[in-house]
Amino acid sequence: MTRAAASASTYEKLVIGKNGVEYDISGADPYGARTTSFDYYESLLSPNITATMTLMDVGGSATHNKEYDKQQRVGSLYNALPISGQEEIKFKIGKLDFSNTPLYVNGVVNLGQESNREAIALSLVSKSAISNQESTVFRKYNSNIGDCVKNLVKEYLNVPENKIKVNPTKNSYSFIGNSNSVFEVICSLASKSVPQSGEPGYFFYETKDGFNFKSIDNLISQSPKNITPYFRTDKLESGVETNQNDYKISRFSINKNQDLINALKSGVYYTRNIFWDPRTFTSEEIIYKLEDNKIKSLGKSPIIPKVNSFCRTLYRIKDIGTLNPGVTGDVNNDPKEWQAKSAMRYNLLFTQVISIQVPCNTDLQAGDVIKCDFEIVTQGQKQLGTSDPVQSGNYLIVNLCHHFDPLRSFTSMTVVRDTYGLYTGKN
Repeated sequence: MTRAAASASTYEKLVIGKNGVEYDISGADPYGARTTSFDYYESLLSPNITATMTLMDVGGSATHNKEYDKQQRVGSLYNALPISGQEEIKFKIGKLDFSNTPLYVNGVVNLGQESNREAIALSLVSKSAISNQESTVFRKYNSNIGDCVKNLVKEYLNVPENKIKVNPTKNSYSFIGNSNSVFEVICSLASKSVPQSGEPGYFFYETKDGFNFKSIDNLISQSPKNITPYFRTDKLESGVETNQNDYKISRFSINKNQDLINALKSGVYYTRNIFWDPRTFTSEEIIYKLEDNKIKSLGKSPIIPKVNSFCRTLYRIKDIGTLNPGVTGDVNNDPKEWQAKSAMRYNLLFTQVISIQVPCNTDLQAGDVIKCDFEIVTQGQKQLGTSDPVQSGNYLIVNLCHHFDPLRSFTSMTVVRDTYGLYTGKN
């Protein structure tokens, strides 16, 4: 008999550690703390992993430190440990293995306290989030952007090279850290980065496998992570011998499907770009139209509305000789190569935003592409094809949450798409 993906959570390991001592919080100890919920988060829009968890403690988890209690009585983790921040949470749940790379307690809240029990909530972060706050980037960098990102992560966050995945960039950039944190520096580089093939625009984010600095074009060009498509239907397969229901979308909501006015304001379709040259005190004007460029997409080619004039004007002073000694005629990371296209690419990607919930799948990560089949709404014969040919297709995971509790486990996702259609257009 196979275990259903949506069944109760099984913690292979779940402990909290402080000063070299670990305490089991999986619920195996009847007198100890028991985890009542655990939520693990990844996002393309977040440079570090986060998590939240709630515990029920009956007061037999730990012994008070002699410094606080001369009798060294047994008490709850909240006060006896005590939980003061930076405690290690090691866990292994399915493919989420943080046994050797724990998350750290960022904050704790007492949700309710009685004489013989209490409930607490913990917010957790990866070690990199703490290291980032301790980082201050001062010095000048002058090389390929992808190489700079890799060096920054290794130097300031002490991350091994095999845990850093960077899509190569073709453009170089000369910049100074200006005392910003390493996350701030890298996130500012993302929109200025151009892949070796494709349109500009990168994301910097952390998953269970490490750090990623990947272009939008690379992300949407991936094959779907799931061989069996996730499907949305009112039909439920009965029986426990089949894993068919492991791919059923149990909850589904459309958060956004087009926003023409905001798209026009953002300059998705038609922009005027003015670049001022400080050497000659002259400006150069370039018009950028989406319809004149062939771009990669998750579905068919983008549907471009009729736009009669530019809807946004972008200004930038060319960086010429600012960080280079002597006289130079080279433009530092020429904005003509990325400014308009980058703004277009980010905004176009979020044309459709959908929230879905599926049975737990710890194989999935932020940045994965998944295939979804949504049931067609029709009075016709569904046996001719149940999939909606417009809404179904490939989607990119932007936000992801794996939820675990004593009764069930599931994965919630925010997925996005730039176009429509079941099949990808040849661009």
